[in-house]
Amino acid sequence: MIGQEILDFAKVIFPINRSLTGEGVRETFRHIQEHLPGLTVHAVPSGTEAFDWVVPNEWEITEAYIENSSGKRLVDFANNNLHVVGYSTAVDVSLSLDELQEHLHSLPDKPEAIPYVTSYYSDRWGFCLTHLQRAALVPDTYRAVIRARKFQGVMNYAELIIPGESSKEVFLSTYICHPSMANNEVSGPSVLTFVAKWLQSAPRHFTYRLVFLPETIGAIYYLSQHLEHLRQHVHVGFNISCVGDDRNYSFVSSRKGQTLADRIASHILPILSPSYVRHSFLERASDERQYGSPLVDLPLVSLSRTKYGCYDEYHTSLDNFDVVTSAGLEGGFNMISSCIQTAESNRTYIARFPCEPQLGKRGLYPTLGGGKVSASVDVLLNVLSYCDGETDLLTLAEICGLSIFDVADAAKTLEEHGLISEVKAND
Repeated sequence: MIGQEILDFAKVIFPINRSLTGEGVRETFRHIQEHLPGLTVHAVPSGTEAFDWVVPNEWEITEAYIENSSGKRLVDFANNNLHVVGYSTAVDVSLSLDELQEHLHSLPDKPEAIPYVTSYYSDRWGFCLTHLQRAALVPDTYRAVIRARKFQGVMNYAELIIPGESSKEVFLSTYICHPSMANNEVSGPSVLTFVAKWLQSAPRHFTYRLVFLPETIGAIYYLSQHLEHLRQHVHVGFNISCVGDDRNYSFVSSRKGQTLADRIASHILPILSPSYVRHSFLERASDERQYGSPLVDLPLVSLSRTKYGCYDEYHTSLDNFDVVTSAGLEGGFNMISSCIQTAESNRTYIARFPCEPQLGKRGLYPTLGGGKVSASVDVLLNVLSYCDGETDLLTLAEICGLSIFDVADAAKTLEEHGLISEVKAND
């Protein structure tokens, strides 16, 4: 089953220490390339400007720990890469407990969880630990060691273009900068990898552009290089985040909430779960912030199972494989693939005859009159009634209260019998 395959892959990349930059990101891309040999990894030099931002220095960390006066390691990066504040500067100091406390982060309301904390753009150092660990610290002299460096290196991102019949693109984005949290964000790159594998062998009209980026700065840099192309070519887009739990489905709408992506998500997610949640753009927090900003405004929504920030384990060590399951990942895959199939199925047709054509002589209508026609005949007639050259199948499905796939099947039948013709969009 696809869910188990994705889960197996997720467990491979889960232990890797990832950040905005560094070898962990490159190692992750090497694993993805085992499944997607065509994936191109790019390197952006530190200091590169991207709109109002600058690509930060590369960060490398090899070791980090806190030990007591007896030399016992109480907190060790080797045990969990969340133990160190991301982008911490190097340090090797002895401190009192009170002095050490200034550099510690824990969650009193989640005493068994290690929090996820970063400091990308300000120099500081720190450790994250469970509140139980923190409460057990006693007055002593502690040694805090972080062997790390920031240097003029690169920021990496990866891209895969899957050509289609049309130059119009479906844009799919996820981020790869979070360490060892299964839903946020091992699930996004894992699911998108297998969506890409499926797309490569699937019939497709559109061209697909898939990107794996460091969150925020990666998206901003990518837009700085490709904005005009994306504005001209992106037909619909989906940001992918937190797609591995099996609790619910959700999406963050576009800024105005009226794009094709909004319509697709609003159509598909209720089919997957009547209790799905539509979040306003006011609740944005992932790369939809960049893709939906006023001077970018791509037709994109952010797809999730349970949205980031809306589950208790979010941004902690509790975001593990108790949260992410094979069923959850398969559901995430099905959500994304269904949205893609909806985009592919959403055509516009025009009728070829004034009035209703005679369906009976084509074997599409019962030849014995007087009785009630079947539901399948009703669908054919309803599709015919809205083939006006302007109403797309997604709108028609919403009018009829049907799945777009049922409507698309009916349209295919009518087209095969020469009763409707597709209105070709200009690429």
